[in-house]
Amino acid sequence: MHAILHKLEGGDRRSIGRSEEVVSDVLKTPSLFGVLITGLSAEDAILRMRAADAMEKISAIHPEYLWPHKKLLIELAASSSQKEMRWHLAQMLPRLKLNQNEKKQVVNILMAYFSDSSSIVKTLAMQALADIARATPELRPSVLVNLQELTLIGTPAMKARGRKLCAEMKRMPSVPS
Repeated sequence: MHAILHKLEGGDRRSIGRSEEVVSDVLKTPSLFGVLITGLSAEDAILRMRAADAMEKISAIHPEYLWPHKKLLIELAASSSQKEMRWHLAQMLPRLKLNQNEKKQVVNILMAYFSDSSSIVKTLAMQALADIARATPELRPSVLVNLQELTLIGTPAMKARGRKLCAEMKRMPSVPS
């Protein structure tokens, strides 16, 4: 196992461990990003979670680091049942350069996240859908309908995020008020 992944091991799920240190290491040496990708498939759930956390933070600065791994990220988003992986993947998926088929696949994955038991996963899936719809006018009406429904029935965090996202989407062209 690579030394960068060893920094992500140990502790419990309530801690990010040394992931901030890993983020710094990868930002200094971008070739290490591929090592984090291997961490997403580790048997250790804590290691997977922390690798995803570090990748999400790095990709907020350098989304292009995700692009060569698009297929794997979509597959993991569809197959992972670990809530921490799902919420980090939901944040990363809108940063990918997606063709129309991939976009439909990602939208379906994010919609499926609304059945997750974690309100964090649901809230971040709402944000990710809005981010994708922002760049895809034809998706805006259906995404808005889903966001409005979740804003009515969701947790307080989902309601708050939903109100903000719905207001933003209604100001965009091609979305009826």
